[in-house]
Amino acid sequence: MYVKKLIYPEFFQGNKKKKNYFEGWYYKTVSQDGKYTLAFIPGISLNDWDPHAFIQVFISKQLAHDTHLESHYFRFEQQDFAYGYDQFFVSVKDNYFSKESLKINLSNEKIHLKGDISLEGITPIKKSLFIPNIMGFFGYFNFMECYHGVVSMTHLLHGKLTLNDEVISFENSKGYIEKDWGKSFPRAYVWLQSNHFKNESISLMFSYADIPFLGFYFKGLIANLRYEGREYRFATYNFARVKKEIIEPRKVYYELKKGLYLLEIEGVSHDEIDLASPRNGQMIESIKEGLSGHIKIKFYRKNKLIFEDTGEHAGIEIMKK
Repeated sequence: MYVKKLIYPEFFQGNKKKKNYFEGWYYKTVSQDGKYTLAFIPGISLNDWDPHAFIQVFISKQLAHDTHLESHYFRFEQQDFAYGYDQFFVSVKDNYFSKESLKINLSNEKIHLKGDISLEGITPIKKSLFIPNIMGFFGYFNFMECYHGVVSMTHLLHGKLTLNDEVISFENSKGYIEKDWGKSFPRAYVWLQSNHFKNESISLMFSYADIPFLGFYFKGLIANLRYEGREYRFATYNFARVKKEIIEPRKVYYELKKGLYLLEIEGVSHDEIDLASPRNGQMIESIKEGLSGHIKIKFYRKNKLIFEDTGEHAGIEIMKK
């Protein structure tokens, strides 16, 4: 089972964990008309003080000249959390998440959200013995504070959700799936993601974080770019490097270099809202995330521009020390 979970990080990693542990999956969905972007984060928090299952819902609604953001944290009993052994799935009471479908049934005093979405064309990342998952050989270490997994860089959605009295169609729209697990999020990091570029073959995820490791910290880079069916990985473990970094309020710029390739990334977050995040397994911290940003990228080979494009409906988190 260890090898299976290493190669397929979507499976529940925490079956032997009893305390100071969190695990959460991130399902991003964009509606057919682009008006709505919803992120669902089912997960579990194991600790001595407040063990529970949860589903966070992050909703971004495009208005005429503005964006409305809201987030909701649904708490459940620990025993409401279930997961698959042979086939991947996670369920939290009446809600179900897999690589084939989502079933949502959530309600509080502010929102009622219900419906089914099917997933088609899951796009996993490339893997090898040296790189079993997005973390590379760091995925083999069992003492990291936080682990990251990419389940699908892009896929199609079908179905609909009803949000209060509004029906939201996801027919032939796009989604993205990743996850995190461990004890705590990094103390400082930048995370970017979009698969809504003008060229529909493009999808990008980027993470650059302060990583605790054997008593000290290092800057850990993971960036994965898909373009025209090929994958280009820029990561600490494959000797890619950050040539330039600029961090401003709600805006970041990076130049990444690996061999013959150079990738320029500019991310701009228009709006952001607080989401709960873990510290020592407890969901007691907060991060700020936007779902309505944009990411401009330029990709070069031997200093010759291969393409440039802009991704919309971008997820952006900028957490500084």
